Amino acid sequence: MSSSKTEPETNYQTLLQTHPDFIIDEKKGLCFGKVPLQSLTDHYGSPVWVINADILTSRFQKLSKAFLQNKMDISIHYAVKANDHLAILDLLAKEGAGVDIVSLGELKRALKVNINPRKICFSGVGKREEELKAAIQLEIGQINVESREELHLISKIAMDTGKKAAICLRINPDVDARTHHKITTGLAENKFGIAYEQALQVYKEASQLDNILPLGFDVHIGSQISSVEPYKKAFLKMAKLVKQARKEGLEVSVLDCGGGFGISYYDEKESDPYALANLMQGIFSSLNIRICIEPGRWLVGPAGILISKVVRRKNNGPEAPPFIILDAAMNDLLRPAMYDAWHGILPIQAEIYKRPLEKQNIDGPICESSDIFARQRLLPQLRENDEIAILDAGAYGHVMSSSYNARPQALQLMIKDKRLFVIKPRQTFESLWNNETIPNG
Repeated sequence: MSSSKTEPETNYQTLLQTHPDFIIDEKKGLCFGKVPLQSLTDHYGSPVWVINADILTSRFQKLSKAFLQNKMDISIHYAVKANDHLAILDLLAKEGAGVDIVSLGELKRALKVNINPRKICFSGVGKREEELKAAIQLEIGQINVESREELHLISKIAMDTGKKAAICLRINPDVDARTHHKITTGLAENKFGIAYEQALQVYKEASQLDNILPLGFDVHIGSQISSVEPYKKAFLKMAKLVKQARKEGLEVSVLDCGGGFGISYYDEKESDPYALANLMQGIFSSLNIRICIEPGRWLVGPAGILISKVVRRKNNGPEAPPFIILDAAMNDLLRPAMYDAWHGILPIQAEIYKRPLEKQNIDGPICESSDIFARQRLLPQLRENDEIAILDAGAYGHVMSSSYNARPQALQLMIKDKRLFVIKPRQTFESLWNNETIPNG
């Protein structure tokens, strides 16, 4: 549902069943992790992002427990691109997570919260020379190499700096992840990774470079994957590759299995960490190898929401669904416009749930026809000044937001131990142009 153009026949009761962290109290209205939401905009304005640290921590512990239960040598690297806020990085680091980064900026964020460089892996198909140099000088845990050309650039930089760079080769296994075409990364037609057929030869090259320490292989086939079948196909190919490399006398100590674990946006089956752990254990147990995973969305997605207020109820004729115009927009949450992504929507005030259900179009105020959150969504009738929560917005939400239409970015709150903390204030109008200059003459 997260990437479908077809609006499902929704029922907010079904949404509540698949999202147990939300309850509707008859007096307090919608609660998120037992914290009432209806008074938040009175204090903090709207729109506002909310991250529940307790839910995030619980999800990390559940994921970790699933792999530890199988007695697997596992390293969990949080995919920073999902949500790069320092408070989230700090929280997960204290739980024992490393990080998967894709830029120098993300590297600096990780260092800002004192993440050990040895617990950092660096992914990405277009790493710049300055980024690689910084990573090599810090002696980070591993660089996931996307091409033969990148391998030789890393070797040159390592030689120039007098360091030895630890690397894994990212392999493209040509496996269909069965997800949205914009977030699939493991097909031969995708730009990511080294072709499976070339992997062994490139790994041999890496082993012959003096300033390169080849650790093993990396594979990441896509995002929002709910079935274990695509993983099974990819992991079987990777296990075969490890055996082939060792048969050639090459040392392989690490297998980075990537991330992409799916969540339930409506009623889809969420990736089961125990099923994934069992799958990996069954395929990799005989290899005596350290496994890495790079979850992002699965950890932080369900831990975040975007709260918005209705600014206009625009009737569209007696037979057509009304347009419900929110004060949140595509500059806040881009995913529906960019991926046709489906997000659950729940009213916040208790009294709204006493109204009749009707199909409504939920839109943002931006001057783009793609500024859409839902089409013909069956919800209790919404009116001006009502508040709603857009669910599962913790991943690829605020981190992808902008100030398009000169709209300041929304304030961010964190719920921690049922207490509220402002973790990023609302952007001021002045900050939109503070760094701009008008040339003289």
